[in-house]
Amino acid sequence: MTTTVLVPDDHGLAVLSGVDGVRAVRYETLTDLPDGARGAQVLVPDFLAGDQAAHVGALPDLRLVQLLTSGADAWVGKVPEHVLISTCRGAHGGSSAEWVLAALLSAYRDLPFFRDAQAGGRWDPHITDTLQGKHVVVVGAGDLGRQVERRVLAFDAACTLVATTARPGVRALAELPDLLPTADVVVLVVPNTPQTRHLADAAFLARMPDGAVLVNVARGPVVDTGALLAELTAGRLRAALDVTDPEPLPADHPLWRAPGVLITPHVAGSSGGHRARAYEVVARQVAKFLAGEKLDNLVQGAY
Repeated sequence: MTTTVLVPDDHGLAVLSGVDGVRAVRYETLTDLPDGARGAQVLVPDFLAGDQAAHVGALPDLRLVQLLTSGADAWVGKVPEHVLISTCRGAHGGSSAEWVLAALLSAYRDLPFFRDAQAGGRWDPHITDTLQGKHVVVVGAGDLGRQVERRVLAFDAACTLVATTARPGVRALAELPDLLPTADVVVLVVPNTPQTRHLADAAFLARMPDGAVLVNVARGPVVDTGALLAELTAGRLRAALDVTDPEPLPADHPLWRAPGVLITPHVAGSSGGHRARAYEVVARQVAKFLAGEKLDNLVQGAY
């Protein structure tokens, strides 16, 4: 039996066509499906899928949404419960962890200052801080959290992983209030759920020591923007944000001009080869689905 899999690009068409039992069909949007696509059992949304979840009713036989992204908040709970949702965990952790280290090195080695000095033709040396010896608390112990830990340790910094429940090498979320005052850096890599919304609220931020750096490479709503803006404006904390709330961040939002913050437009995982890495994971998950095996990255549904 052949299973129709909808893919959003030519790369996906080539990769999924090589999976036994798959008929890969390229589509543009769920509101303008090509002939023979309505019977698809598997949907691969594009990276920037927007509100496509609202249109899955066009696919009455849909059984699996296989994402190209690690985040699933745009889909979980927004499609029928019988539809499985699987993330692309394992594809983007390395690139996102690189972004975390790049942001921290930029902050500690004062690269923005030196770039401005270069632009002005000024030879203006000074001693900077260093990542060496810092204590980095990573909230989230999945693939991305582990990737951040591995890179942080390579820079001779200490790293503590935190997850909902404790396990060997991982501290429990209940311990986080006691860990925050010891953290030079807090990196957020948790999914966006009702439980994690505004995890980094005013009380959370207040427990971080003066001069600490908050890094958000998770989702914007994990941080209370107003509370963070107050800490940045006071000059007490610094931040590196690849995601914001709201997102995209409006041009007139005060967060753009807050002191001590680096903002990038949700590009931490966007590096060369990101589609190839994503489709490697997608192909494995689709093959498991066709074989009736449990998917590694399942976040909604059960067999």
